[in-house]
Amino acid sequence: MEKGSNGVGTGGALSPAGLAVLSRRSFLRGLGAAAAGAVLSSCTRTKSQVARQTKDPVQLVYQDWRTDWFPPMVQRVLEEFHATHPNIRVFYTPDPENLQEKMVVDMQAGTAPDVFQGCCTHFPAWAQLGYTVDLRPYVQADLDQNTIDEWDPAQYRALFARDGQQFGLPKYHGALALYYNKDLFDQYGVEYPDDTWDHDDYSRAMERLTRDRDGDGKTDLWGSMLDVSWDRIQTHVNGWGGHFVDPEDPARCLMSEREAMAAMEWIRARMWDDKVMATPLDVQNVQTRQAFISKQVAMVEDGSWALKDILEGADFQVGVAPFPAGPARRVTLSTTDGFGIYAGTRHPDAAWELLKFLISKEYGREMARASFLQPARASLVGEWAGFVRDAFPGKIADRDIATFADGHIKGYSVTTEIFANAADAKRMADAAWDRIFVLGQAPVTELENTCRRIQEAES
Repeated sequence: MEKGSNGVGTGGALSPAGLAVLSRRSFLRGLGAAAAGAVLSSCTRTKSQVARQTKDPVQLVYQDWRTDWFPPMVQRVLEEFHATHPNIRVFYTPDPENLQEKMVVDMQAGTAPDVFQGCCTHFPAWAQLGYTVDLRPYVQADLDQNTIDEWDPAQYRALFARDGQQFGLPKYHGALALYYNKDLFDQYGVEYPDDTWDHDDYSRAMERLTRDRDGDGKTDLWGSMLDVSWDRIQTHVNGWGGHFVDPEDPARCLMSEREAMAAMEWIRARMWDDKVMATPLDVQNVQTRQAFISKQVAMVEDGSWALKDILEGADFQVGVAPFPAGPARRVTLSTTDGFGIYAGTRHPDAAWELLKFLISKEYGREMARASFLQPARASLVGEWAGFVRDAFPGKIADRDIATFADGHIKGYSVTTEIFANAADAKRMADAAWDRIFVLGQAPVTELENTCRRIQEAES
């Protein structure tokens, strides 16, 4: 997810005892002179072919999150992989801090990791540039339909390029919902949000919860807050029936269409006209979840990826409700976090063996246990809820935890919409949104020009 929404930290690489951990410097020094290896053939592979080609000793580099909880978890689970794959040795290296830009440089240089994680707009952008293996032959040869059926269809489809190439498989399933502070709702006599709420209900609650609590003439409690980022804004647009990208034409921008503009004007008006939705400047640019934990906002639009941070930090009763329905439909954001294989790997079959392990129930269960990440597999949702409940008894209701899986189970998830030229489109949109939402210096009609420039860049 964009803007730190997965909770990834920025600390250096850790080296737990017994775990093969490579710093990026060591990794790049060791591989910097290597030429790009064999790229996966488009021919169909069989299970026996995959197994036969992983018998020789192989070393792989696996790059993933650098947050503090991740390396200890990798230590435990990679020991299991090494025990069942004695001819494959995996070296873990943490993501660089500037992942989106640095990965492209590494991929161009032929020094990217064999297996990596990606999401949002940058993962499909890497695929657009030709830096990811097409996983279709492996999936067809080696995954059963029951496994595929466990994943949210929207999330799974998002890991395919427009030309049909499959560049990833699901890592975990983050879902967007509405967190709320039950104590503040009780204090001000506001009814809790539920699955009947639409954006009008949401606006009214924000108005009632926005307060000057110390009487100094300045607001110090806002009704709600969202991240000013591509996928969070898009979720509102989809609820209005609009799109950023034409579903039938990835080069056509729809940001300036009526439905999209109405949704973004709703957000802008709540921030700058009514002043009931906090801007990043209002809360001194802290993360949305931190603004919620510190009681600067009574509600926050955030995902299951923030659950552990919020439950650990909040000294109040936490509630979770479905994302409010838009005028056209109810939607919720599903993350597109996934695992991929570098097109320049010299060991694509061994990399596939590792990727299969990373999408297994065992690995999903460990991420759910270690940091409460919502599993991509529907069959693990009950276990995940149990991990949360056991760690924070009485702090959040089971039904609230289950809210995050609602879009997955009931089929109303949406995923990040991707232009054919994703990197340039995101850069231009981010600049416009900063002026409109963060600084309040421009009307949403500025997006007409932004949309025109995005479409020109697509041609």
